[in-house]
Amino acid sequence: MKVVFIKDLKGQGKKGEVKEVSEGYAQNFLIKKGYAKEANAQAMSELQGQKRLEEKHAAAELQAAKDLKETIENLEVVVKAKSGEGGRLFGSISTKQITAELQKAHGIKIDKRKMDLPDGIRSLGYTNVPVKLHQEVKATLKVHVKEEA
Repeated sequence: MKVVFIKDLKGQGKKGEVKEVSEGYAQNFLIKKGYAKEANAQAMSELQGQKRLEEKHAAAELQAAKDLKETIENLEVVVKAKSGEGGRLFGSISTKQITAELQKAHGIKIDKRKMDLPDGIRSLGYTNVPVKLHQEVKATLKVHVKEEA
């Protein structure tokens, strides 16, 4: 019997997958517990409709990420910090501080974990920080660290 999985079931199938299983297993477990439904014409057209909708959402998400990339690459985030001699900072500038300043100055909210800055910024001046906005979209944010008066 062919079934369409409605939920993920470890070791059996993922949501949206069509599989051939024994009739007893399908009737007594999968369909009864709500993990799957019989793969008839209606279920198959529903599945195709859901896939088209997911593709549409994914395309919109990708476009939004590309638009955000254009915006971010034209911005400059200014962060002020105390520094000692030679332009060395007391401490470092973390991604948390950069995201807070980006939110405050430009109104753009980005998760700090999406920034690829392993150690933090430890000196005055300009630094390019890579930001992963989407699986396929990466932007570069220009951060300018100034001395606090």
